[in-house]
Amino acid sequence: MRVGFIGLGSQGGPMARRIVEAGYPTTLWARRSASLEPYADTAASTAATPAALGAAADLVCVCVVGDADVREVVTGEHGVLAGMTAGSILAIHSTVHPDTCRELSETAARQGVSVIDAPVSGGGPAAAEGKLLVMVGGPGDAVEAARPVFATYANPIVHLGEVGAGQFAKLLNNLLFTANLATAQGTLRLGADLGLDTTRLGEVITHGTADSFALGRVVASGGTLDGLAVRAGDLLRKDVGLLADLAAAANAQPGIELDAADAALTVMNRERQALPR
Repeated sequence: MRVGFIGLGSQGGPMARRIVEAGYPTTLWARRSASLEPYADTAASTAATPAALGAAADLVCVCVVGDADVREVVTGEHGVLAGMTAGSILAIHSTVHPDTCRELSETAARQGVSVIDAPVSGGGPAAAEGKLLVMVGGPGDAVEAARPVFATYANPIVHLGEVGAGQFAKLLNNLLFTANLATAQGTLRLGADLGLDTTRLGEVITHGTADSFALGRVVASGGTLDGLAVRAGDLLRKDVGLLADLAAAANAQPGIELDAADAALTVMNRERQALPR
């Protein structure tokens, strides 16, 4: 399978390198030539435009930041769909609105291209180790065709349903992670108020039944959310807000998980905008 990859950031970069090192003929495209320089010593080819990349690939993986970026590289001027042929697959690794993936799927279907949404979790280190989590939505045949490529950088790879299902799972994951940040930071703060050393308390809890990924991040940040706010606060606000909007549109009622996530966002000075009632 020929693979095209767009989005060579801190997470996408290691993903692309794993694909190349696994021996798949790989074509890369980036807005800035500097983003392609780390791959000069690999077998990867480069394309002049996303459309040229699409023409050279059976599977195109897109790992850019947001909805507008995804739409631009997929359907914008010289977008990948302009070059992709019938029978090829477009995988959207970005975390975006499920409707974005559904709309792109309808557009791509007119020319026989399958779209799967495949957001990832774990970050660059997990990608480099081949241990990313990939949450997938889309037609089963397309998912299975792409699975060997995903397996170069991911384990597990979970197919959740139709297009958009992967995005829902990723947003729910990020909602719970944000909520867990609030309870972890609050517990360490309470321990300090009770006279405990937060570093030692963190060591205890990370080896106990209350351990969590979020707790580990808070402990590593010295018991505060300050560093996390800088690195991930805006993305978490976006994802929590999007999930809250989707729940409201579906008449689903979030509970303490959304309250706790909002508490974490408040601590990070990243309050989401409440929906009008």
